[in-house]
Amino acid sequence: MDEGTLQFYRSNARSYADWAKAPSTRLRGFLALLPSGGSILELGCGAGNHSAVMLAEGFSVRATDGSPEMAEIASQRLGHAVEAMRFDQLDAHEAYDGVWASACLLHVPRDELASILARIHRALRPSAVFYASYKMGEGDGRDSLGRYYNYASPEWLDATYASAGPWITLSSDRNVIQSFDETPANMLHLVVRKA
Repeated sequence: MDEGTLQFYRSNARSYADWAKAPSTRLRGFLALLPSGGSILELGCGAGNHSAVMLAEGFSVRATDGSPEMAEIASQRLGHAVEAMRFDQLDAHEAYDGVWASACLLHVPRDELASILARIHRALRPSAVFYASYKMGEGDGRDSLGRYYNYASPEWLDATYASAGPWITLSSDRNVIQSFDETPANMLHLVVRKA
């Protein structure tokens, strides 16, 4: 985990939570791929907007965020426990039908992403589904707020995922969003199934 990025979210948890956008339009499609009432791990849950939808739909949700301050805010908003957990602390084995990681793994240092993806692969049950979104680019860097990004290309992501375990790609699409620092970002959304 990049310490500077984690400190940003710890120090700005309230303002980030208040800024948080509506749940992703891709969430419903993701949930439709899971068994009814299935078990979901959300990484980097932020203010808990996605977990709120999952819980309302009857899923069993383990919501986590790397910032204890953010986890506390999300827990209060959800009325549901949210764990303070970094990605490198994930040690579950075949425990989840789905993992949802919206705009959070993009902060993992490039040389650490494969090991985090391997942890996610291990945590998924056979044929389980994994969604993640990344800011597109070439090579890593920081935004105007000092947050680290791994700025992924599709080719680099394909190779990094492949090195972490066998996956089947279900969908890959792109869009442009406005970031917290008010700059546009080209996003890549990837849904894969554990092979």
